[in-house]
Parts: sequence; C-alpha cells; structure tokens
Amino acid sequence: MSDEHFKEPAIKVIAMSSDTNADGDMFGGWILSMMDLAASIPARKAAGNRIVTVAVENIVFHKPVYVGDCLECYAFVEKTGRTSLTVKVETFVERRDQEHKEKITEGRFVMVSIDKNRKPVPLRQTS
Repeated sequence: MSDEHFKEPAIKVIAMSSDTNADGDMFGGWILSMMDLAASIPARKAAGNRIVTVAVENIVFHKPVYVGDCLECYAFVEKTGRTSLTVKVETFVERRDQEHKEKITEGRFVMVSIDKNRKPVPLRQTS
C-alpha cells in the first residue's frame, strides 16, 4: 500500500463461513463482490450520478482468504472518461494470528455513469 491514494479502506469486513467454497476457503465470487462494492464508493462520488459496473479487468488472486480474516478493500479512481471511469482496487487481509496485512487480490473496475433510464450520461464536471 505504498500509493498515497490508499489511505483508508473503502470497506472492511470479516470473512464468514457462509461464503466459503467446497474446500473451505473464501469463494472468489465473494471477494469480487466486496471489491465491486469498494469500487462503487469512489466511483459514485466522482460520477455524481448512478453508476454500473461494465467490466472487471486484470483481477489477480495472489493468496487465499480464510474464514475469520479481516478483508480490507482500498479503492481510488484511476482514470476518467466522458461517461466512464476506472477504479483500482487492492485487497488485503489481516489474519487472526498475524499483525501485518497481506495483499491478496487486485484489479480494476470500469464503471459507467447512468441516468434514471439507465442510459450513459457524462460524469459530473468538476472545476
């Protein structure tokens, strides 16, 4: 977490047994859903409108997540376009028996700003 954009987690949650795969580790889809939620937080602020996820890019699972791990997702808007933005998400865990954090997953989420009819609209203009 050397990047200055990752000062505090967008979300922080304890991995529970209800979200495990058949082998007892956390299901990758659960981790992705936590990352998507984390990405939506800075995206909503930047867009100024409703947003939807349209793509997930460069997801890399470095290490597993175990039941009882504290999952922390850090997210920031990396790039903006006219109607879309890309949010970088890095996910770490704090294991029950360790004091340091381990990076377990990272990736990028592409979001599009939409109106009430779910049609793409320009991002909020900031000056």
